[in-house]
Amino acid sequence: MLSDQKQARQTVARGVSAWERDDFESALETFQGVLEEYPQFADVQNKAGLCLAMLGRLEEALSHFDAALDHNSSYAEAHLNRGIILNDLGRHEEAREAFGKAGELDSKDSRVFPSEVGNRIAVTHAKLGDLYLVANHPSDAIEHYRAALQIRPRFMDIRSKFAETLIELGELQQAKEELDLILESRPSFVGARVRLGVVLHRLGDDERAVKEWKRCLKDDPRDMRARAYLASVDASTAGDSSD
Repeated sequence: MLSDQKQARQTVARGVSAWERDDFESALETFQGVLEEYPQFADVQNKAGLCLAMLGRLEEALSHFDAALDHNSSYAEAHLNRGIILNDLGRHEEAREAFGKAGELDSKDSRVFPSEVGNRIAVTHAKLGDLYLVANHPSDAIEHYRAALQIRPRFMDIRSKFAETLIELGELQQAKEELDLILESRPSFVGARVRLGVVLHRLGDDERAVKEWKRCLKDDPRDMRARAYLASVDASTAGDSSD
């Protein structure tokens, strides 16, 4: 028996040490020992769930994340971990709701104190977006990228993926707006500038497209993409003039 909460927290620290050594079974045993006496420790319920997830025992992990939220419904990290497990179990709609709740809770805190939880939520959404793209479901991918950007709007690599997916879906005007945002923040992001040129070309603004590709070559003279696009526009112009 653990005589008081101070001793319980010391025991939890030993479990955390085992976790950091990747000894998930020992960590789980330690956390579950604490929970026998203090089931209301939401953070320990969450830690036990993480151990079970690492051991591949997903349903049991889910029960611990649920228990953590029973004791603290505002526990953003438990919502996030619950969403990851639900997604792995194929319960995608429930996972989406869990990620949304985690993001909503973290956003309230991140206005004052940006947190690691918010970063994890955003990156998790982005990874799910990547998976949906691989599965050829760009419409689903774009929703995850959008959710990630609602939490971390300054993650420009995610915004770049969002813009690429918009291009794939033919949403060129919105893609242009996203790429403009990226370049406003990171003018040296050559890949985004190349894609902006492509979008402008498709929108019929060849003059600005050429300007963007020439800027790419100024920033990186070795960029073969910009050279190829410029050559294609020159070839097209030459063909038109010969008619």
